[in-house]
Amino acid sequence: MVKAFSLTMKKAIYPGSFDPLTNGHLDILERSLRLFDEVTILVSENKSKHLLLSVDERLTLIRKVVARKKGVTVDRWDGLIVDYAEKYQARAIIRGLRAASDFEYEFMMAAMNKNLDSKIETVFMMTSQNLFFVSSSMIKELLSYGADVGPYVPAVIVQALERKIRKVLKP
Repeated sequence: MVKAFSLTMKKAIYPGSFDPLTNGHLDILERSLRLFDEVTILVSENKSKHLLLSVDERLTLIRKVVARKKGVTVDRWDGLIVDYAEKYQARAIIRGLRAASDFEYEFMMAAMNKNLDSKIETVFMMTSQNLFFVSSSMIKELLSYGADVGPYVPAVIVQALERKIRKVLKP
């Protein structure tokens, strides 16, 4: 007798800086929603990165993009992800992987999170083949050269990035 697959972890967190949110991020989100009832996109400040958009701008844009997606919430958190997970009773952290080079860092982070809270599981998901080369850093670099980023980010993000670049470049 074959048992039906049952997922006991219904809530997951998808953390990141999302500066900006890309179609690769959305790919991971869509596929995560097949596994979890609720996914919270957790936006972090991430002071170690050169950020183009403020946390508030990222939150607003992401909420616009996911407004019609059932089971998705968007929140911010500046502390440890495991503390957020504990507070909001999420039992999984979703991490997207583009290439083998991502794995070592993500593996170390997952191990640390597991050490901090053994109840939290990390779920690694490979970005779909047609998007594995897309990263927020790459989008910002393309923007700096005036390239079209439309194929790699949602339209509302393209518009916001173009407005932001015009402000930054304004004499």
